[in-house]
Amino acid sequence: MIEILNKIFFRSNNFGNLNVEFQELRKKTGIELLFQSIEEYSDESEIRYVGGCVRKILKNEKVNDIDLATNLTPNQVIEICKKKNIKFYETGLKHGTITAIINDYKFEITSLRKDLKTDGRHADVAFTNDWKEDASRRDFSINSIYSDLQGNIFDPFNGKKDLENGEINFIGDAEKRIKEDYLRILRYIRFFLNYSQRDHDRDVVKVIKKNIEGFSRISSERLLDEFKKLFHSNEFLSLADDEFSYEIISLIFPQFKNIHLLKNLNKFAKENIKKMDFIFLISLMIVDGSDNADYFIYKFNISKKDQKRILFLNNYLKNKNNKNFNIKNLWKILYFNGKESLLDLINFHIFISKKVDKKLVNFIDFFKDKKAPLMPLRAITLMTKYNIPEGKDLGLKLKKIENKWVDNNFAITEKEVEKLIKS
Repeated sequence: MIEILNKIFFRSNNFGNLNVEFQELRKKTGIELLFQSIEEYSDESEIRYVGGCVRKILKNEKVNDIDLATNLTPNQVIEICKKKNIKFYETGLKHGTITAIINDYKFEITSLRKDLKTDGRHADVAFTNDWKEDASRRDFSINSIYSDLQGNIFDPFNGKKDLENGEINFIGDAEKRIKEDYLRILRYIRFFLNYSQRDHDRDVVKVIKKNIEGFSRISSERLLDEFKKLFHSNEFLSLADDEFSYEIISLIFPQFKNIHLLKNLNKFAKENIKKMDFIFLISLMIVDGSDNADYFIYKFNISKKDQKRILFLNNYLKNKNNKNFNIKNLWKILYFNGKESLLDLINFHIFISKKVDKKLVNFIDFFKDKKAPLMPLRAITLMTKYNIPEGKDLGLKLKKIENKWVDNNFAITEKEVEKLIKS
């Protein structure tokens, strides 16, 4: 009876573009198989879109991730996937999440839940079959909107209306929601910048400032992942114009010594920042020629590959004699450090400059399709042609030849090679 009343009072029909978007998603992904498989499991079983994908469709944004909610348990979902030969893996079985794969699309299916206990980072949950109870544990009204396959929405906290009015409202008590998971402060900043048409609510501002120290409980991986979502959102650059959001990001990430750059980006930087990848943005925020970059890498457990990019920029900035951006030096960087580091370096200097240096912009165009030169001589050549035995001397002579070849703009004669071998 409760479920029937929920359907009557909270479900609404949506027509026009909304239906078209859901139908497009249905055709493109093959998700209909999941809906049909779960809904035929029993007379009571249901599955719905939820959260970000519904919000994005309502705002006519591109849908990247598809989250689903069901009133079945995780084991029942697994049973269905096996029966229907749907590929899946257990993303977070403890919290009720199974990831199904159809036509190379991933769908996160989470069983309806209620929180039993929270500590600001994790929650102990119990499964439920009450859709409104599941909605009530979510963070914001705009993320508690559900939809069936056809685009009919179930919206117990008026999230659609808040989305239309540009209001970011916590579900229930804001402080309680934040203390359940302090990461919600960062999520609030992201949703506010992207959807709000209002000023920050004074009470929400007070609650956030009061609980800002809760971030010490959040893992560095979760913090950085949430900032990455902010970077990839449509209104990332609005961060520089919103004083409160700017302040909070600065407090959460004190290593962002260069965050002030966002307030004064030149024309090229503004037009191209969304084309840059996340590690370049991080470099832009933390690289200052000090040990700040090293500390950030340590604290946030950056991968070896990304560490190399960040530290290359930082070391280059430390070396005050390395600021000669002529074509010869750039070719050397391409050879010794690779194209990615070369383009990082050029872009970094464009982004931190008040005025756009057209010469540097031209270098980006010039090098974007260039490959690093290949050393014409190898150790085996020296061993066979010049009878140099394998060992330390072979390595030293090969290095001399390489240095001469690089200094000669990647050209070397046989006479020069012989001279270096004899020296």
